[in-house]
Amino acid sequence: MKEYKICIFGFGAVGKGVVEAILLKKELIKEKYDSDIRIVAVADSSSSAVSNDGLDEKLLIETKENNGNLSNYPKFGSNLKGIDVLNNIDYDILIEATPTNIETGEPAMSLTLKAFEDGKDVITSNKGHLSIDFKKLINSAKDNNVDFKFEATVGGAMPIINFAEETLNSCEIDSIIGILNGTTNYILSRMTSEGSSYINILNESQELGIAETDPTQDVEGIDAACKTVILANSILGIDATYSDVEVTGISDITSEAISLAKKDGYLIKLIGEVSHDGLKVSPRLVKQGSPYDLNGTLNMATLKTDLAGDVTVVGKGAGSLETASAMITDLINIIKNK
Repeated sequence: MKEYKICIFGFGAVGKGVVEAILLKKELIKEKYDSDIRIVAVADSSSSAVSNDGLDEKLLIETKENNGNLSNYPKFGSNLKGIDVLNNIDYDILIEATPTNIETGEPAMSLTLKAFEDGKDVITSNKGHLSIDFKKLINSAKDNNVDFKFEATVGGAMPIINFAEETLNSCEIDSIIGILNGTTNYILSRMTSEGSSYINILNESQELGIAETDPTQDVEGIDAACKTVILANSILGIDATYSDVEVTGISDITSEAISLAKKDGYLIKLIGEVSHDGLKVSPRLVKQGSPYDLNGTLNMATLKTDLAGDVTVVGKGAGSLETASAMITDLINIIKNK
């Protein structure tokens, strides 16, 4: 039986979801793929838990929930962080789930390149470094002959990157258009159904934990723009960065505008579009009853292909276990590739 030692960076909602998913699925992976998954390190911005003999998933979750600091993990808690963790552990795969930084791409960029240089495979949910310099990361992975997987960066549990590469590999994909941000879809859906103002629904979304305390990346279209960059590079082969995206958010959308659209049979949605003509994120009118007529935090995307016509995928765009599901799929794909 092959053993895979896992190092997880970022222990917020997504990182914790990955640990929960591994706890739920490691026996299935062992039986189905003859592979044993062992978490040997988990790190956040200030602390870590490190053991070459493996860490207990339940205890990691309990430590996070009860103490909030990984240095409190019994016996193997540590103040090591960043590159120092990678230098002090024997691991096979880095699962990178640190917060998105679209200005520098750090710490994801340095951690990912370090792992590649050490001959390690990487799975990420982080959009920042990919939207800043996708080509640099892909080339480094190729140069070091390692796998680099990033399904979780676009649409959470919505399958799109692996779907395009594997299921639609006979097709040429001309464009991708869809709802790529769950928070804005929730806000606009609630504004439509209740007639409430943008600020009221935003405040409610923050109270429910759907919107961040600082919602800028979501409501100003930044998150969706990063996703268009990743789709452009990975699926359409367009060499694009964040600066190439034309971006308009939803903060100026009024309940009156939504009401007028609704009377004419339309909805207002934040739409991301990727084609060889350009990358764009903006609020648009879409037909009620169309594939874009989705409520809550659902994401969707339509891939326009030459052979299969239009193919639409839908899935939950947010949630710790939902996003983790995409990362575990990437993990299984790496195991299968080996």
